[in-house]
Amino acid sequence: MGVGPGEMEALVISSSFWSGKRVFVTGHTGFKGAWLSAMLERLNARATGYALAPPTNPSLFDMIGAGALIDDRRGDIADLASLEAALAASEPDIVFHMAAQPLVSWGYRDPVETYRVNVMGAVALLEAVRRTPSVRAVVVVTTDKCYDNQEWVWGYRETDRLGGRDPYASSKACAELVTSAYSESFLAATGVRVVSARAGNVIGGGDFAENRILPDAVRARIAGEKLMVRSPGAVRPWQHVLEPLYGYLLLAERTLTQEGVSGGFNFGPGVEGERNVAQLLDAFYRAMGVDGGWTHDRAHHPHEANLLRLDTSRANATLGWRPLLDFDEALAWTAAWYGAYARGDDVRRTTFEQVDSYLGQRVRLDAPHAGVVDRPTQEPRHERKRA
Repeated sequence: MGVGPGEMEALVISSSFWSGKRVFVTGHTGFKGAWLSAMLERLNARATGYALAPPTNPSLFDMIGAGALIDDRRGDIADLASLEAALAASEPDIVFHMAAQPLVSWGYRDPVETYRVNVMGAVALLEAVRRTPSVRAVVVVTTDKCYDNQEWVWGYRETDRLGGRDPYASSKACAELVTSAYSESFLAATGVRVVSARAGNVIGGGDFAENRILPDAVRARIAGEKLMVRSPGAVRPWQHVLEPLYGYLLLAERTLTQEGVSGGFNFGPGVEGERNVAQLLDAFYRAMGVDGGWTHDRAHHPHEANLLRLDTSRANATLGWRPLLDFDEALAWTAAWYGAYARGDDVRRTTFEQVDSYLGQRVRLDAPHAGVVDRPTQEPRHERKRA
């Protein structure tokens, strides 16, 4: 499924825009944060990260040496004084807010901490931005679960009602409201552009969090155990982690270079990338080349949505964003990473090969680009020429 020259121009980000750009990332020690740190390093950005220690052991952040790729600062996202000091010291142009309590299951276990991190963390971040004159744009990352999910067969649009039946989902809906209020009340008047990004479920190498389906599958396989699955029929929009991260970069760039970019944006694979959990697992085991197995865990568990879809028409039309990898490719890249991990191979190399392969299709090289490792062996099946 190729794209024409005009379409490709809309799809790419500019290397000259990002080269030397001062970027502040909250949550850089997490799964998505480590991948974004690698992408920013390849784009020659001057990045600063602010987060607690990596939330898992092992962690992608440590495995790829991300602390050497970014000015690594540690602190609690809800600590306004610490956050303000870090922002003041780095004087960023662009802020990506990704620090969060990201798990539905943990939200049930500790709702108070979930709201503190996800809601008051957003308040602290935006208040600190308000006090930092250098900031020109903020991308607040929430989730597709911020919508009041009625389990409709059509995808949610950015104008649909926010909500959430569980602490995690509702905390992210609250973060959206906080973002909108701070933008309208304070930041827009000072010229700071504020947008939010709502991404679907991500897969990709280096995720070691508890209660995430593919990391759980990898752990069960290594331990020689059968995976227990709570909701094998639950349908989600699965995409490789690089897809929404590229969307966040594109959103930040367009926010500062294109009129009319404001509010929330959905990033997801569309119907093509939707699978239920059982289908995802079976396809993952095939991609790994192993005989996997799983069993339906029929014990009572807290509520989780059975069907969730996103409408990404706004990101397509306004930003020119669309996925690069289809479902099979995203799964193949994920399986390749975990295969390297299981064999004891250099996963740092695997990570940067995938970053370089992806950015090679997404970046307009109108200025010198950062040096990259040897060209990757994994290329998307759908050939796309670089603009």
